[in-house]
Amino acid sequence: MEQITLGNVSITRVWEYYGSVEMEPHAFFPESSQEVWKDGVHWLAPYFLDSETNIVNSAIQTWLLRSGGKTILVDTGVGNHKERPYAPVWSHLETDFLANLARAGVQPEDVDIVINTHLHIDHVGWNTYLDGRSWVPTFPNATYLMPKDDFDFWNPANGHEPLPGRGNQNVFEDSVAPVHRAGQTLLWENSHQIDADLRLDAAPGHTPGSSVLTLSSGTDRAVFVGDLLHNPVQIVEPDANSCFCEDPAGARATRRKVLGWAADNNALLIPAHLGGHGAAEIARNGNTFDIKGWAPFAPYPEQGRRPGKA
Repeated sequence: MEQITLGNVSITRVWEYYGSVEMEPHAFFPESSQEVWKDGVHWLAPYFLDSETNIVNSAIQTWLLRSGGKTILVDTGVGNHKERPYAPVWSHLETDFLANLARAGVQPEDVDIVINTHLHIDHVGWNTYLDGRSWVPTFPNATYLMPKDDFDFWNPANGHEPLPGRGNQNVFEDSVAPVHRAGQTLLWENSHQIDADLRLDAAPGHTPGSSVLTLSSGTDRAVFVGDLLHNPVQIVEPDANSCFCEDPAGARATRRKVLGWAADNNALLIPAHLGGHGAAEIARNGNTFDIKGWAPFAPYPEQGRRPGKA
């Protein structure tokens, strides 16, 4: 199954890449315990950890929503042909993302709204495509919803120095600025109501403008959390940040707040990068959380597949 329906909203996941991100667990999650990876290998492997190589597996995917008569994309992955000198695993890709989107019944001109939960390299790539020598918006009829705090932080003209280093170099120039120049961005702050069933809220920590998308439709609830967590280890150890968090203390606080809301409201937790079944229902377990069930999305068959290079 690649599609589920919650209330009035259908959710389809669209694959770009799944497999190794060339990082060992304690490089990716330096605050996680040795025990959680060792003792949890029976449920982390193979979808979230390659137990033979001790390398983290991750998915790059877009969540396609149909809500209120609109076609909505949540995050747009890495993109093709991008120059990424400090993130070579994502440099000059040649993936079938647009064909996968077409298989889900959507052409670029059909998209009404693009949501970038934050403006990291692997969440904005398909905002644009290379047309000759120019980067142009991939989705010509869409409004791109971007958090203003992230837009300002990642704008090179503002001179901010990201804590994790230069991995996001070129991203603003090739995947954000062209959309803004085309007049297709809506820069929002604090919260933004999309329709009766969908709302964006600021959730800072991972980046200054990180956000979550809450679905509340009938009796169904879900929360799309972007990179508040990259791996289910961060559900059972919610204080374990990734190495990419700009504000470590803020990221921990926000993660606990959102996990608590999901547990208390029986909401499906939908991160950006989970392989396997892609999303989970969670429950409180004292000061941490447990996974009580997985979403019915079919696991990707391409485990371990390398991204194509242009």
